[in-house]
Amino acid sequence: QSLRNKSLYIGFTTDLRKRIKDHNSGDNQATRPFIPYKLIFYEAFLNRIDAKNREEYLKGGYGRKSIKITLNRHLKSNIKS
Repeated sequence: QSLRNKSLYIGFTTDLRKRIKDHNSGDNQATRPFIPYKLIFYEAFLNRIDAKNREEYLKGGYGRKSIKITLNRHLKSNIKS
């Protein structure tokens, strides 16, 4: 989650620590305006296909809405709509 504007970043990676470090470094043009980021939730999968399918779902309309509702309910955080 961006600490700047509370928006969510959803993405697949095989190295979670590296992905967070890369986003917070400012090297990625797409995420640079919203740094810093903090990890608030992750899911682990046994294979890449399942992980990519879940990522695709969460990036879609219903999936994005459902993850925001879940995070707001369980983490009592303020996720940007």
